Amino acid sequence: MRNLEFKEQLHEYAQWRDQLVQSIEMYQEWRRRYKLSDPHSTDTILNISNSLQTDRVTLAFVAEFSRGKTELINSLFFAETGVRLLPSSPGRTTMCPTELFYDPDGSYIRLLNIESRLEDISLIEYKQKPNSWTHIDLDCNSPTQMQEAFSELVATKKVDKAAADKLGLWNEREAAEQGILDQDQVEIPCWRHALISFPHPLLKEGLSILDTPGLNALGTEPELTLSMLPSAQAIIFVLAADTGVTKSDLEMWKNHVCHARGQNKQGLAVVMNKIDAMWDDLAGEDGYEASIQKQVKTSASTLKLDKNVIFPVSAKQALLAKVKSDATLLERSRLATLETYLSDSILNQRRQILMEAVHKDIGFLVSESSNLTNAKLANAKNQLEEFKKVDFDNQDMTGKLMAETRDRQNAYMINVENFQASRKVFSVQAKMLVTSFSKEKINNIIKDTRQDMKKSLTTYGMKQNIRKLFDDLRDLLQDSVDITNETRRLVKAIHKKFHDEYGFKEIQPKIFSIKQYQVELEQVFDEGEAFRNSAKTAMTEQSVVVNKLYTTLIAKAQNILEQAHGDSITWSNSVLTPLMHQIKDHKKQIESRLKMLRKISESKGSVEGSIAHLKAELDPLKKQQAELSMIVKSMRLDEYSLIES
Repeated sequence: MRNLEFKEQLHEYAQWRDQLVQSIEMYQEWRRRYKLSDPHSTDTILNISNSLQTDRVTLAFVAEFSRGKTELINSLFFAETGVRLLPSSPGRTTMCPTELFYDPDGSYIRLLNIESRLEDISLIEYKQKPNSWTHIDLDCNSPTQMQEAFSELVATKKVDKAAADKLGLWNEREAAEQGILDQDQVEIPCWRHALISFPHPLLKEGLSILDTPGLNALGTEPELTLSMLPSAQAIIFVLAADTGVTKSDLEMWKNHVCHARGQNKQGLAVVMNKIDAMWDDLAGEDGYEASIQKQVKTSASTLKLDKNVIFPVSAKQALLAKVKSDATLLERSRLATLETYLSDSILNQRRQILMEAVHKDIGFLVSESSNLTNAKLANAKNQLEEFKKVDFDNQDMTGKLMAETRDRQNAYMINVENFQASRKVFSVQAKMLVTSFSKEKINNIIKDTRQDMKKSLTTYGMKQNIRKLFDDLRDLLQDSVDITNETRRLVKAIHKKFHDEYGFKEIQPKIFSIKQYQVELEQVFDEGEAFRNSAKTAMTEQSVVVNKLYTTLIAKAQNILEQAHGDSITWSNSVLTPLMHQIKDHKKQIESRLKMLRKISESKGSVEGSIAHLKAELDPLKKQQAELSMIVKSMRLDEYSLIES
């Protein structure tokens, strides 16, 4: 069955990721073995390795109520349990956003109570506080117990309208449009968010699923739209085939799904579910197919999306087919095309993203290692050829070589002094850069804004405060631009000096750029404005929703600037490391040359033995080079032209 193919491809992806981690660990060991390690490169390598080991392929499923989204998740991933693992029945099912994943520490459901929305704490912060959640253990050997536990996801309770309004879950105008009048008690979800961990094979391979329950949740939980959906590798938007794109579907698509992807439609697919409802006995198979294709074409036009990423399926038929091992029914459900898309497109995209991250984080280190290793081998070969041509019986020539080598040694000492002086100048400049957007500065700006927001009683006042926050953060980054440019000029000048004056191999220094953080900050502000102006939020406008929006924006802005701060520290600590390695290697070459010349000068008969020794020294250098080449090949970094020919 096609689901087995998806499982196999996910398994192959996980094996590839594990192999990549192993190659990176081999590279770290290679650096240690050949004394090229330093604390900063070690931290960089460990960070990317840990990031790969904890990587998850996240698929987000988004739909209005009654589109069959949960049934689709069951049919795609959990059919082998033989039951509807996630609650799926007519009407409203999952009432709160739900994340499914594998946690090696246990199998459980954690539920965050709906009243937590009144707290000024983000979901990310809550996830760091397990005691804030209601915990239910799962018995993975009992699908029935798991099914009963999962039923808690649909739990609701009744509260008065004032309490619902305070939570951002009641709107008088919306209720009137739905014909809900004169109601003292309002039904609301018991839970705000759910985390589910259990050892399903796909989840253990790194799959993570985000299930979002309708426009109401997306419209009142900004963190979903502005943080969780954008971080998913794919967003699967589910429609009902018999209704097509409704008004609420279109609002959700425009304001939340497309917004989460920005201008990039990559990793975005639409499932037109419930095609079995379109069957017409009188129209027959041809009429059935024509109806489906017409709905696909209409949906593609309305959503402004290529019809090749719109998948008509019947999740109900697919689940039943898998449970009963009915190949004919499974084919009729048309789930295979969606599974192929997930396998071939999403996993390959994720693979490319991870490779780009590896290239960005350690590509420069590998390039430096390659250049240094190649230079050492070239120098050793040149010295061997030089010694072969020297008449060591001529004491004057031997003395001249020793004098030249001592001159090199003296020049080396000057190099070291100049390097230390250059490093001191750079350290002062780098400190200015790091301090320009230090955590203290960022936190002080955010702290002042939070205090002003708490004093504000209106949405307009909150909006003005958030504008002031982003203006202050823009100014902070802008103040850093000049310092960044000056620091970059200094780094380039230091590298050029050692290349021009001392003949060191020119290595293009890794350059720190502040532009990416400026762009990301502007995107956060634009996303927030679009969310606030969306129809759902405009209708709601309760302080709890607006406050959650701005809390989400502040958290994202804070993360961006903290990333900039951390990246500037890492860069400033490592950008001169290639020069330091070249200086150390230069010292070793001089000392080895002097030792050899003294030995030859003291005993003329040892010339042939010394040349043989030089030849023997080439072997470990060739081995070092070959090992690195093999490691780079296993990481496939050679595809990024990191290794010089």
